[in-house]
Amino acid sequence: MMLMSDTRVQTLPTRGPAEHSVRDQIIDAAKECFTRYGYSKTTVADLAREIGFSKAYIYRFFESKQAIGEAICTSRLNQIIEHTQLAISEGQSSTDSFRRMAKTLTSRSVELFFEDRKIHDIAAHAAAEHWPCARDYRQTLLVMLIQLIRDGRESGEFERKTPIDETCRAIFYAMMPFVEPLHLERNLDLLPDAQTEVTNLILRSLAP
Repeated sequence: MMLMSDTRVQTLPTRGPAEHSVRDQIIDAAKECFTRYGYSKTTVADLAREIGFSKAYIYRFFESKQAIGEAICTSRLNQIIEHTQLAISEGQSSTDSFRRMAKTLTSRSVELFFEDRKIHDIAAHAAAEHWPCARDYRQTLLVMLIQLIRDGRESGEFERKTPIDETCRAIFYAMMPFVEPLHLERNLDLLPDAQTEVTNLILRSLAP
């Protein structure tokens, strides 16, 4: 299965100088503050005190607290996308690639969002408040899914009667409880059986 050239979530542009070490220092301090106080209760002033910078200096690199949160969240979302792309490429058929995609999305989301609570907190805000990184992530997954279904149709594995956009949207909706962070947190006790059964149901619906 051929991978798309670049389906990563787009990293937000920086403001001011682009010294990566300073940006990384701000992000590391933000992770610590978000862990200690939670994303909602942490302010840019808190971050400034933590690092020993002024608020004005932080604003040279990030235009807002949300921009810092997006930088953290985007990095993790891109990890999920990269692992999912690799899983798809290792499939022996479109059906196998779909199973690998669904399983990897769920397992990597659980690992990154729930073994690292600070990431889940930020991801939950990103999803609930429709941050650009969350919208881009969903759109990227949908593009990956469309390509996978198109390949399956071309190989004769999947039916071709239903418009592909409708098919992929419906599949995406069915996958959301096991991919999207706000839903996934409520469905952890259903894993892995529910995710496997939904995948089986989707694949039966795709049969020609």
